[in-house]
Amino acid sequence: MKRRSFARKILIAGGSGYIGSVLTPLLLEREYEVDVVDLLWFGNNLPANVKVIQKGVLELEEDDLRGYDQVIFLAGLSNDAMSEYSPVQAFVENASAPAYLAYLAKLSGVKRFIYGGTSSVYGFTPNKLCDEICPTSCNLPYSISKLQGETGCLHLQDNGFSVICLRQGTVSGFSPRMRFDLIVNTMFKDALSKQVITVNNPAIQRPILAIQDAVAAFLKAVEASQEISGVFNISSGNYTVSQVADYVKFGLKNQLNINVKIKVKHIQDLRNYKISIDKAMSILKFMPRYKVNDIVQDLTEHVNSFKYLENDKYYNIRIFKQLNQVPL
Repeated sequence: MKRRSFARKILIAGGSGYIGSVLTPLLLEREYEVDVVDLLWFGNNLPANVKVIQKGVLELEEDDLRGYDQVIFLAGLSNDAMSEYSPVQAFVENASAPAYLAYLAKLSGVKRFIYGGTSSVYGFTPNKLCDEICPTSCNLPYSISKLQGETGCLHLQDNGFSVICLRQGTVSGFSPRMRFDLIVNTMFKDALSKQVITVNNPAIQRPILAIQDAVAAFLKAVEASQEISGVFNISSGNYTVSQVADYVKFGLKNQLNINVKIKVKHIQDLRNYKISIDKAMSILKFMPRYKVNDIVQDLTEHVNSFKYLENDKYYNIRIFKQLNQVPL
């Protein structure tokens, strides 16, 4: 397939993780050359022909990035649990590391840097549809550090160095590097193993992002015109937590004939937001194709891939604690 962008060779930091394990094969299918730099905390589920450099981002030097046209940052601590467990590492890996990598990329002649960010930077804004110019109100280590990383990368943007930051909704769906610590995936796992879905607060709103839409957004960023830079919200749709639970419940009944109960609590949550993706649709030509029911169908179609739902490898915080040599 003919490429429309200026990119030929791409380096993905954190490319063997949950999103990278889906994105990398897609880029290869589009005939890009793709290398990955990753510490392999969560293993390697990439195609055998992908070159993997087993290093941390902060170990890289300018020469390591020479020859690449674009760099994609998917590394760092990936959720609140990891960041609250080690705020120090969150601020190093989510704030300093991407800014440092973008700095090296620019020095080495890379033309575009794509940052995998999060829409959780909007914090608690329940009565507003947040676009990219809305104030951020995050107050937890994960979202603060991700916002700092985004800001550091954007400071390097100029006419010769494009920076695109994707503020993603909560990604869910099947990946060869599977996770069950994401909202739809967690509910699916609990429905499958316990026949119960626990909803901590039914009214809380979240933007949900199917993993297929997530990788499509990164592809749109890769293939965007050189002059495009900036921040873009990315999601498949906005849902309440209660709506997500209903979709999972009905999906399990319709597709696997499993009856599931929903247990509702009313626990305060500091994150409650919904986002507009109009800018991404207009400028990047991003068009989401999947809804929560599609995510559930995706998971049910891969249900035989999960040998043991409580395997530590499916939960980032468990592996993170093991790496820090702390008993679970």
